[in-house]
Order: sequence, then C-alpha cells, then structure tokens
Amino acid sequence: MRTGAHVLDTHIDAIGWDEAVSRIASWASQHQSRYVTLCNVHSVVTASQCNEFNKVISQADLALPDGAPVAWALRREGFLKQERINGPDLMWRYLSVAEKIGQSVFFYGSADDTLEKLSARIKKQFPKLRIAGMVSPPFRELTAEEDQAYVDQINKSGAHVLFVGLGCPKQEAWMASHRGRIRAVMLGVGAAFDYHAGTIQRAPKWMQKSGMEWLHRLASEPKRLARRYAITNSVFIYRMVKSVLFGNQPARKEGAG
Repeated sequence: MRTGAHVLDTHIDAIGWDEAVSRIASWASQHQSRYVTLCNVHSVVTASQCNEFNKVISQADLALPDGAPVAWALRREGFLKQERINGPDLMWRYLSVAEKIGQSVFFYGSADDTLEKLSARIKKQFPKLRIAGMVSPPFRELTAEEDQAYVDQINKSGAHVLFVGLGCPKQEAWMASHRGRIRAVMLGVGAAFDYHAGTIQRAPKWMQKSGMEWLHRLASEPKRLARRYAITNSVFIYRMVKSVLFGNQPARKEGAG
C-alpha cells in the first residue's frame, strides 16, 4: 500500500529513506518497469497548472518529497517524521546498496564530459559497482528510431536501475512514456549527475538540512531560476496559506502500490 497526502493537487508518498531504497531495490531485482519522481515545489506547482504533467506524477510508482516545503506539507498532514528525500542523496544511497547486492545501473542524460567525471567519481567511491552504461542523448527531440536504439541499448545492458537526468519536467514525461519499454526502475534525479560529477557545486550541508538549498541554487544560477522561483514559490505559498486558513486542500489519501 502507498500512504501519503496531496500537496496542492498532487499525491506525494510518505515514506522513509530505508523503505524507499528497499522498494526500489526490490523492484529492480525483478527488472520491473517502474518510475520514481522526485517532487519539489516546482514539480507540484507545475502539476497543479498542467493536467498532463499532473497525470505523469500521479501515475508514478513513487512520488517522493524532494523539496523541503513538500516534506513540510506531508508533516502537516500527519506524517510527522517525514524527511525530504532528494535526488542526489537517493542516488548515492542506492548506489551503495547496489554495490553490495550486485545490481547494475545505467545513466541517461546530461553531457558527455559530466558523465565522464561522474563515472570516475562513482568508480572511486563504489569500486565494485557495475555500471551497465552511460548515454548523453542529443539536446533535441529524438526520432523514433533513435529512441528505440537507446531503449534497446539500455535493456541489453541488463541494468536494474536507470538514472534519468534530463531535468524537470522532461525527465518525468520521458519516464512515463517509457514505462513498459524499459526493463528497469527509472529514477528522475535532475541535477544529481552534475552534483556528483562536481560540475555544479551543491549547497553546504547546513543549507541542505535547513531547507535552504534552493537559495544556494538561485545564487548559483540566478538568470535561469529567478523567474521560476518567483512564480512557483509564490503560488505554492499562496495555496498552502489558503489551505491552512480555509482547509480546502485535497484530503489525505491512501492508494494501492
């Protein structure tokens, strides 16, 4: 069973770190075709404004609370111990488990130089981990033939888990459209490739723990993120305050998993 609550208009799973990693590893051991989304404020606000994206998140096998405000919203709904489960840390925790139990991983997204640096970092940290492959697809819409070639490559590699780093909302839509075609568990981890490769500097630990990592990202990429944060953060705060005052947020919900 999946337990969680609606954050704005999107159901987010209430789940701990160990259970999330265990569930992914269990699905992966059977090469089940599933996908996991990491949802921050941008994700849930976008889902509240776009029915198609809301459907993508709602149909995910797990929709995890990436952003600190999203985790806070779940705690408000009664899941008092809910932590933020972010993409970079989830990826690293799973890699540690995969190395121990012999599962292999594939990386899809980002740029070739980033993947090279990521590979070196992973091999140093997890020397026994099996990397089934790494692919940096073109930054354009693929032809059907190109897409199928990548699907075949991933499946033939025998990868148990596929990390997808295409950015939101592209990676979520990609995973949803490839469920049933990719014989692996797909995790949309956003900028995790860049963080672990060292091409983008991650916020200090104290900012991560205090829910201020978004401020570090804004300071690092103001031109790209300023407008997004101004709009999505304002919508999120307005909707959450409105729900607190008037209690019109969708009710807590449980669904089958």
